[in-house]
Amino acid sequence: MNVLVLGGTRFVGRHIVEALLAAGHTVSILNRGISPDELPTCVVRLTGDRDAGAAGLAALAGRTWEACVDVSGYTPRQVRPSAELLEPSVNRYVFISAVSAYGDPQQGPVTEECPRLPPAGEEVTEVNGETYGSLKVACENIIEQVYGGRGTLLRPQIVAGPYDPIDRLSYWVRRAGQGGAMLAPGDGSDHLQFIDVRDLARFTVRVIENDLGGNFNLAGPRLTWTEFMNVLGARNIVWVPARTIKTAGLTERELPLYRPVGGARSRLMHVSNARAAGAGLVLTAPHATVQAVRDWLPGSGLASVLSSDREVELIRIARDGT
Repeated sequence: MNVLVLGGTRFVGRHIVEALLAAGHTVSILNRGISPDELPTCVVRLTGDRDAGAAGLAALAGRTWEACVDVSGYTPRQVRPSAELLEPSVNRYVFISAVSAYGDPQQGPVTEECPRLPPAGEEVTEVNGETYGSLKVACENIIEQVYGGRGTLLRPQIVAGPYDPIDRLSYWVRRAGQGGAMLAPGDGSDHLQFIDVRDLARFTVRVIENDLGGNFNLAGPRLTWTEFMNVLGARNIVWVPARTIKTAGLTERELPLYRPVGGARSRLMHVSNARAAGAGLVLTAPHATVQAVRDWLPGSGLASVLSSDREVELIRIARDGT
């Protein structure tokens, strides 16, 4: 099959392109040509700028594809022009959304039937923690309006794996390998969940090959933090209570993946993947994802937001019970 990927050189897009190539498909990518590009030479490279609207998509004119995978659509101003321009040129439009479309659900497990956030206005262009989820909803609505049953919405959980430019799972993998006393947040009973980027990529290929429509949550196993520490192989851990972390003003930025039970978006760590599993989603074991990140980390250049001095101080407080 001939497939177009909007984006394609960074993290999720890169893995999707590699999975498509591994399955024997022909791949074209459209991006600005700014990000480092380590894809094989067989990939057809088209240059464009989605922020420029239809004018930035001129390179797509006169071409056809069996499917389009939209990895780089974050705002309606980016998605509507591409969706409308490509409607007569592609059979299926696969949009990579996010579970953030559900906002902060009141209960779990979160299924595809759960209410979504109200959509952002099509004039909204600033993507931040406050607008991200509602912008994804607005983009989803555009795909449904333009493509109907020919559109597919994929809502991944936090995506983890090699080439992730955001220090999330990689923070914990790196920290577990450094030795010494290691801060572990909470008491071990909170939960976390992520999806291996390679599983997301392979499921995207399956959607295209089998012409699957609909909406799919993509999430990996739900782990307690105790189980996660075991997966990491962390040895000298010190549990730092949630109240101590809150008092210190730490957020998910300093302690990635940590959302204490009852806290903001904690129920997004309880996402059901049942529909996707029924459609062929196959999950990588968490320890294999961790090992893949461990193998990739050298030379990644990622740096922790939480300083070692602050971690030591929080461990001291936890041990002293003060």
